[in-house]
Amino acid sequence: MALLCAVFIMLFISCEAKLQLRKDINITALFAFGDSIVDQGNNNNLITHAKCNFLPYGKDFMGGNNPTGRFSNARTPADMLVEDFGIKKLMPAYLDSNLKVEDLKTGVSFASGASGFDLLTPVVADLYNMGARRIWIFGLPPIGCLPSQILRGGGPSKICVNEYNQAARIANTKLSNKIHSLNKKLPQIELLYINIYDPLLDIIAKHNKYGFEDALSACCQGRNEYLLCDNVTKICENDANYLFWDSYHLTEKGYRVLLDQISN
Repeated sequence: MALLCAVFIMLFISCEAKLQLRKDINITALFAFGDSIVDQGNNNNLITHAKCNFLPYGKDFMGGNNPTGRFSNARTPADMLVEDFGIKKLMPAYLDSNLKVEDLKTGVSFASGASGFDLLTPVVADLYNMGARRIWIFGLPPIGCLPSQILRGGGPSKICVNEYNQAARIANTKLSNKIHSLNKKLPQIELLYINIYDPLLDIIAKHNKYGFEDALSACCQGRNEYLLCDNVTKICENDANYLFWDSYHLTEKGYRVLLDQISN
């Protein structure tokens, strides 16, 4: 299941320390690889249980009640980034039946929900061999603070599971070191590790400051609280008050706040 795994490829961009660009840099296309965090609806057309093309997913998307296969109440980080960079309003899924040739020129998502993780070196090498030179790789979040993990191992107090967070920190350190190594190994490559662990942990710890009333519970809960929000048993009145939409994914507001934090 999703752990905020995402890889973005930019065309005509010089990578900086954060999601910031020089004024003379123009991004013409953005491509996303990963799991459900940036799955724009690819799984709608795949044989898999990891689908969300049903309400209440998409209940706030482009006017409301429009489930597209995005694992949130509305837009995803991929949508926000292409709009922030002035490329287009939304990032489409590669398997979208309405996809046009023109969409391919400005970027699509190849992500698939529940696809899990692959070894970094082969993935980057494959992309590099296909011509990719500028790649952003998002690290792991504080996994122990996901509602699903708090329900499983947070104990009576329902707090973040430190053991899982520690594992994420170790993985991120190894990921960052590998990216540094690949930057030296592959000619002309520009790999950038994006730290989302610390910004998200800060949002959780200071959630009131960021406009959230609840940062550890899911707004929408299904029959199995550990999984997706199907056969809804509970849904919050105002998802803007919640950081998490379901047991794994953030609300649109949550993603917006997180992206703003890692770009400031």
